[in-house]
Amino acid sequence: MSEPQVTIGTNRTGIQTSPQDTARQLEATRMFPADVPGDMSDYTAERERAIREADLIGSVPAPGTTKGMLKTALDKTIGKAPEVLIDKLGERLAFERTGVRLYEAMLAKATSAPGADPAVVDTLRQIQAEELEHMNIVREAIETLGGDPTAMTPCADVAGVKAMGVLQVLTDPRTTVSQSMSAILTIELEDNAAWELLIELAQKGGHPLIAKRFKHALEQEETHLATVREFIRKDLLAQVS
Repeated sequence: MSEPQVTIGTNRTGIQTSPQDTARQLEATRMFPADVPGDMSDYTAERERAIREADLIGSVPAPGTTKGMLKTALDKTIGKAPEVLIDKLGERLAFERTGVRLYEAMLAKATSAPGADPAVVDTLRQIQAEELEHMNIVREAIETLGGDPTAMTPCADVAGVKAMGVLQVLTDPRTTVSQSMSAILTIELEDNAAWELLIELAQKGGHPLIAKRFKHALEQEETHLATVREFIRKDLLAQVS
């Protein structure tokens, strides 16, 4: 991972390379304004109108089993909202499933890089295996609560959209190991925060055994985060020296 990944070349995106063209471009924006009239306040007002009129992103499905219906009815009776936990469990399941795929793309990047480090590749494979383990932990938790792990909950839908940008970075053949690892870092940062919240939700929802299993996943995720951070630090320091 210490091979040079950044070069000085023919990049002409900055205005310093052609100040005359920049002046002409600024003049063109005055001569040919946007097709849609108005300023940022008009755009904001339109967004606010759309938000008020929009539907929600899907819904949490009703339990499809007798066990699930009984659990939901009991939680509702004692004043709990089980749909909140099910929604976040669906989000975590989608996130961990995507994480397995993201690490597969990261492995392809790390393996094919010049001077690939076998130790790094092995560590990435271990993290990927643990992401799969976490996915199954969440699946089992949903089934324990009588839910359907194949259902796409609202938060799961949002999680999929958020991950698209990271997936594009990792699967772009032009991105470097360093750039790809930085994209993985954003995922690991969110992953840690999400597991912490999910543990708290499970405890408050009256599911201590589920919360206990989630603590094991959080401990592994904390290691993932520290490992990715260290990969990035060592890689960049090696490049700059």
